[in-house]
Amino acid sequence: MKRIAVFGNAGAGKSTTSQKISVLTGIPLYVLDKIKYSTGGNEIAHENYLSLHAQILDQEQWIIDGYGCLKTTWERLNKADTLVYIDLPLFVHFFWVGKRFVKGLFSAPEGWPDKTPLIKSTLNSYRVLWLCHKQLTPQYRTFIAQAKNTKHVFHLRSKSDIKAFLKSLKSQNT
Repeated sequence: MKRIAVFGNAGAGKSTTSQKISVLTGIPLYVLDKIKYSTGGNEIAHENYLSLHAQILDQEQWIIDGYGCLKTTWERLNKADTLVYIDLPLFVHFFWVGKRFVKGLFSAPEGWPDKTPLIKSTLNSYRVLWLCHKQLTPQYRTFIAQAKNTKHVFHLRSKSDIKAFLKSLKSQNT
């Protein structure tokens, strides 16, 4: 495992899981929301994002957390040797987006750029949940089913799957 893509719908726990993978493996973590958005949640120029993303993909090791855009998602999933797909039931995603909002009232959500507007970003997360579930989730599931022959694939479907995955990673790296 040298190039790890962590992906899934909003509120899946990607940032928390990615951070833990990075600590356990020592592989550098790149959080796409912190790359694509500057302080305050303002999106950088798309060409700049594409360039930064390409530079990361060219590195020998990386963990990339997040979505970015459709073009870079497929580039990243194809280049990764390890796929960590967090595919929870939709109601869990909705609940965890709400939980992140409540926790965000007291401290900045993990994986978000500094001073990102909490209400606006939470509403955006709720807006994309259903769209991602209907459009991307079926494509992600097809992709990982095909990728199992050529990549390490971890299809995490519950909180206990996430915990078990991290536990097995910890035991491999101790």
